[in-house]
Amino acid sequence: MTPNTSASAPSRRSFLASTAVATAAVAGGMPLLAACGGSQEGRKEGTTSGKDAKKLLPAFVARNVVSPDIPAKNGSAAGFTKAIATADLKTSVEKKLGSGGGLKVMAPFWGTPPSGSNAYYQAMNKAIGVDVTWQNQDGVTYDAKLGAVLASSDIPDVVVVPGWNLMGKIPGAINAKFADLGPYLSGDAVKDYPNLAAVPTDAWQRSIFGGQLRAIPMPASYVTDIAPLYRRDLFEAKGYGVPKSPDEFLSWAKEATDAKSKVWACDDMKWTSFNIFGVLSGSDKALWWNLEGGKLINRVETDAYLEALEWTRKLYAADVVHPDARSGKAGGDAGNRFSAGEVLVYNQNISSWWGKMSEQLTQNPDFDMAAFDIFGSDGGDPSLWAVQPANIFTFISKKASKTQIKDFLAIANFCAAPYGTTEFMLTNFGVEGTDFEVKKGLPTKTEKGVNEVNGAFDYTGDAAPFVAHPDLPEVTKGMVEWQQRMGAFTKKSSFYGLTVTEPNRWSNLADDFEQLEDDVVRGRKKISDVQQAVSDWKQQGGDKLRDWYKKLLDDNGSSAN
Repeated sequence: MTPNTSASAPSRRSFLASTAVATAAVAGGMPLLAACGGSQEGRKEGTTSGKDAKKLLPAFVARNVVSPDIPAKNGSAAGFTKAIATADLKTSVEKKLGSGGGLKVMAPFWGTPPSGSNAYYQAMNKAIGVDVTWQNQDGVTYDAKLGAVLASSDIPDVVVVPGWNLMGKIPGAINAKFADLGPYLSGDAVKDYPNLAAVPTDAWQRSIFGGQLRAIPMPASYVTDIAPLYRRDLFEAKGYGVPKSPDEFLSWAKEATDAKSKVWACDDMKWTSFNIFGVLSGSDKALWWNLEGGKLINRVETDAYLEALEWTRKLYAADVVHPDARSGKAGGDAGNRFSAGEVLVYNQNISSWWGKMSEQLTQNPDFDMAAFDIFGSDGGDPSLWAVQPANIFTFISKKASKTQIKDFLAIANFCAAPYGTTEFMLTNFGVEGTDFEVKKGLPTKTEKGVNEVNGAFDYTGDAAPFVAHPDLPEVTKGMVEWQQRMGAFTKKSSFYGLTVTEPNRWSNLADDFEQLEDDVVRGRKKISDVQQAVSDWKQQGGDKLRDWYKKLLDDNGSSAN
């Protein structure tokens, strides 16, 4: 039977990156040819779309194995609220596509990696026909490990690259080190891999690096995945209404905070603040830019950016933010503070709605939470910006043989199986009796399954975005409908849906802004320091980078449609 899991579950589409969760997106890009240049071998600056991208993109052939209870709308995922009996599961991979050969895969892992000989890995290898050896690396320091590996002459056969690691020289190294998948996937060739053919075209567009189709993408909703999550049970107990404007939120936060009782209104709210004030997305460097009134504007140059930082600063100044967030513990511990009732609101990937509910209901049946709708800076409708249509990618080495590339695609095709299939079940739950047991009609992971069926094969392939939590159908409904409501106010900026390789000389230009933002909202620096940093950024190359991006638009048009 189909699971109490989801394409948006933390192991599949949400990962902690710095102080925010970075994830994927959906929908399409048009124009932009690759610009010339770059001294690194294999590097191709710019991006590819329009007619040139059409030659590279796989054909799209939908797979309607199970009809969703809640169809996708406004860029949302589809929703499945019901379990499917084991006897009714479909088969999406008719025969083993693997050759029986071996591949070494490097991927990030949060926690203690499982033994390489565990039952889950063995069952997946047998079902696919490929002997995969996992080289799991600490997800917290993965960027450093990734940079070192890509700078060397000896890289693993397959490498997973989260989108937030596409910084500095890594994009250029990707172009130089990884194989072109176009001969195997472009056009009708993808039909040899039916589950990959059902991956949305927009996610494939995002997988074009250096003028070639190089990656297997992890597609997801393009609606912002950072949601303001609140303790609905505690709100109801106190008689609080959900705030509907920045001023209302601050006023409520002052009322709700009781430091003596160890209750604070919220945790760090910077990323929700960016959404409230309509700041261009910070999830990908290309999304920092948008054409406005004939001029290309960067997010850090906007009034909205400063206003968002100022409002977040006010929350800290009013002492309504948990003190651990001020001291720098805004990431991994925020969820624990929320669960404990020490904070009533925090922002996190919307998949945490299901994660927290399923975790807490076993020990506190009264626990309840939800995501409130993002309001605009004036209390009206928000102005939101789409995130990228894929933000985690898996590549195979340029040194790989044809057989190895086909084995890689066999893995990806198996793991991209849609909801309601035996392949999906094995990929997400492992071996019955070892990794999961059926309880009350639902497969439930054992302790071994929780530790081992996690952060591995699910990186290498994924279906069109969906949410499927039959154990908590109301949460599934809430998550998808929140995406649908927010999607109605979501726009696509000029470089939406494209992977852009910036010139090396400017690729690290904006790296210090996130730390500066955190210092400003916590009162360690001032808004004027941000304004000075923006001025410095312009002089040190920001204006030239603007001209470079503008040429892409002038030559090929905007990708937003």
